[in-house]
Order: sequence, then C-alpha cells, then structure tokens
Amino acid sequence: MTKNVMIVGVGGQGSLLASKLLGHLLLQEGYDVKVSEVHGMSQRGGSVVTYVRFGEKVYSPVIDKGSADFIVSFEQLEAARYLEYLKKGGRIVTNIQQIDPMPVIIGAMSYPENLIEKMKEKGAEVDAMDCLSLAEQAGTSKAVNIVLMGRLSKYFDIPEEKWIEAIKQLVPQKVVDINLKAFALGRA
Repeated sequence: MTKNVMIVGVGGQGSLLASKLLGHLLLQEGYDVKVSEVHGMSQRGGSVVTYVRFGEKVYSPVIDKGSADFIVSFEQLEAARYLEYLKKGGRIVTNIQQIDPMPVIIGAMSYPENLIEKMKEKGAEVDAMDCLSLAEQAGTSKAVNIVLMGRLSKYFDIPEEKWIEAIKQLVPQKVVDINLKAFALGRA
C-alpha cells in the first residue's frame, strides 16, 4: 500500500532538504520511493510543494486530492491551502509560524485567523507546534525543516537511530550537531 507525504512551505525554508531526507531514509528502509518537487516562485518566498510517495511499488510521483496521509507544513497558511489533498484520517504536522504572502504584505488581504482551529473543524488531525522557537533553541532558525522531520518521525515505524543516521549523511558536517538537536526537540 502506497503512503503519501506532502511537504509544503515557502521558498527558502528548506523543504527540499526535508523531502530529500525523507526520501533517502525510506529508500534505506527498502521502499520504492518517488519524490517530486513542484516549485512555485520559490526564490521569492512563494509556495513550494514536494510529494514523497513510498510503498512496495510506486508508479507515479503525484499525489491526488484526498490522498495525502501527511501534510508537513512550514507555515499555517500553506497547510490550509493544501488541506483538500489530505485524506480522511490523515494528519497535518505544521509549524505555527505565519509568513505573510504577497497579498498580505501589500495590504490587499489580511492573514486568515484561527487556521489551525479551522483545519481541525474540517476533520484534520493537526499536530501544530512552534518549530521556529525550537530551531532557534537548537542553534539556528534555519533548522525548522529538521524540527518538522523530528515531529513527523513520531508517526513512522522507523527507529529513531535511522533518522539520525540519515541526517548525518545528508546535512553538511559543520551543522550536523545543530540539526541533531533540532530533530530531538521536534521529536520530543
């Protein structure tokens, strides 16, 4: 049975490293894995979406609406934007951070309120936490992606040591310790 993970965020937040880490780990675990990156205006703080599909045999890298087991989101509005992709009983793992999109920045719209409550009202299981604070606690605001992977790891049947090994293999040597700390804080 194929499982689907959508990683959604804003350009420059490290969602591509997160999907690479997850894909690498799942390959190590013997799954057939397809990773597909769908870029928006990623250099300009636009929406970035990555699909990670894994199972015994995966034929397509694309996740259809209503079929994501997990949506991992770097920002609340991005989680809400892709809610229709979540399957019934699926889970959203999200950072509570709010990053204003361009229409909010220029004053054409206001940032929607109570997004987490609204997603829960629509039936989503939402695991929301302040990943930015935890990343800063680990040593850098850039580790939000690894905090999110730490939280996601709680929902996978893969030993913690394997996640740690994947981080050591994929993250630049000079920031391994900070990323391991970020992972542990997210997992806790």
